Amino acid sequence: MANQSDTRQKLIAKIHIGKAQLGMDETTYRAMLMRVTSKQSCAKMNEAELARVAQELARLGFGHSIGQTPLRRVDATPMMRKIAALLNETGKTWNYAHGIAKKMFGVENVNRLDNDQLHRVVAALQYHAQRQEKETANG
Repeated sequence: MANQSDTRQKLIAKIHIGKAQLGMDETTYRAMLMRVTSKQSCAKMNEAELARVAQELARLGFGHSIGQTPLRRVDATPMMRKIAALLNETGKTWNYAHGIAKKMFGVENVNRLDNDQLHRVVAALQYHAQRQEKETANG
């Protein structure tokens, strides 16, 4: 059991180092945790969930040696923040955004979209937010 706890603590440390190395602010970090595991805190995650978060940080560029480029281009990060803000504003989860990506582009995950596709997802979310505002104003 101590070995399992030790592994868990190492994963949590790795995640926090990755957060710092990638320069993630608290909001972006928590949104990434929610997107990957549906939990906002490493303390509430099991080892498998912590491993998924560590893999996501690696995919975003943590731990890459010089000369390697991360999968996601830097200029897409503001779009991901905008998507996170719109999801939060409308009370939707990342699964909603993934569903939009799948329906519009046949891509399972928002992280796999290019910049043009991300702009279209933002437009769809903004349209949904405006429609939701009208419904609450008329409701």
